[in-house]
Amino acid sequence: MAEASEAIWTIKGCLDWTVGYLERKGDEHPRVSAEWLLSSALGVNRIDLYMSFNKPLSLEERSTIREAVKRRGRGEPLQYVTGETSFRGHDIWCEPGVLIPRPETELLTDLVLRYLDKYVLGKWNPERKRIELPWNATVEAARQAEEEVRRAQAEAGVDTAATGTLLGVAAGAVGSADGEYADEDNDAFVAAGEAMPGAAEASLDAPEPLDGDATNAAPEGSLPTARVLEVGCGTGCISLSLALERAGRVTCVATDIDEAPIRLAQRNRTRYQMDEHSVDIRQGDLVEPVRQDEYGSFDVLVSNPPYIPSDVVDGLGHEVKDFEPRLALDGGKDGLDVFRRLAQAAPHMLKPGGLFACELYETTLQDAAAYCSDLGFAEVHVVADLTRRPRFVFAIMPREAADSVQG
Repeated sequence: MAEASEAIWTIKGCLDWTVGYLERKGDEHPRVSAEWLLSSALGVNRIDLYMSFNKPLSLEERSTIREAVKRRGRGEPLQYVTGETSFRGHDIWCEPGVLIPRPETELLTDLVLRYLDKYVLGKWNPERKRIELPWNATVEAARQAEEEVRRAQAEAGVDTAATGTLLGVAAGAVGSADGEYADEDNDAFVAAGEAMPGAAEASLDAPEPLDGDATNAAPEGSLPTARVLEVGCGTGCISLSLALERAGRVTCVATDIDEAPIRLAQRNRTRYQMDEHSVDIRQGDLVEPVRQDEYGSFDVLVSNPPYIPSDVVDGLGHEVKDFEPRLALDGGKDGLDVFRRLAQAAPHMLKPGGLFACELYETTLQDAAAYCSDLGFAEVHVVADLTRRPRFVFAIMPREAADSVQG
């Protein structure tokens, strides 16, 4: 971007230059990346860029954009460059050194909420008209935003045939290993959250506790509440979403071994003006920060642990392998090193009938389910993600095992 004193850089000129630059750098969706970068740097919505094409940029704005474009040109994920992402409609701070939340984890959160609503909290009627999919609101908002941007692009004379979509870039930036993205019209959205064939006889609305034991009794006139333990919280997106979407009904303890995600999760908690009672963020290895008097007090233990087999990590795309923390990705030789430790700890953490819910690598789910069964868990399910790949293991803590562990 030339710095000639006579040059006047408008939003349109800067956008066009950035698109060309990122295209030469191999960005698969250069225009959408450029729109994200400029809108973030200028503090406006993407649609506003097209409504202010002729607005000149200040030297400070140009400098901010230039540095962001350079970072993106090197392949750094957009979420790190812009400093935030959206998770279930909540704006979440992101920063290098902390894993970027994935769409799969949004589905994991949704399935945990289904379990809590059905078996712990009782009837819950949040003001959502469309609940059959885990992120209808996000998809609809993205679709509407894309339509507005495309209309503005058409009015501005921009060729929209190769601009890509906001959903596509979001999926591509966080990446699946083979580069396939889920589309909101894909059959995978219909299948999301279903138990995989052979893993259970019925699809999974939520795994059923034995004999209804997971339902919390509440004093007359009060509403049942739930406690959730999240291990490996990263940005804090799971715990914060649970506590935000079931405010006053769900409280969480969120742990992480690394200081960087702990600080970031605390920032995100502050962003939503939440306190330690709602989401208690603690540093330590797995369940180590859980106090002895808290053992057996959780309705759910949920985790998105490091789960990618080591040899697969080495073959991940540049944006993931070279920018996201390996500590949050590498699950050991078979991807289950951390999972096994969690599964062993879960009986000490959960109430009778409590849920152990874990996101894992697609080739490891049958082994993970077998491991849970061997440990004595009941109602073990392997559940598909939005692309019909096996992605989650869900297991219920039976009363007999819980009594023996806690006794």
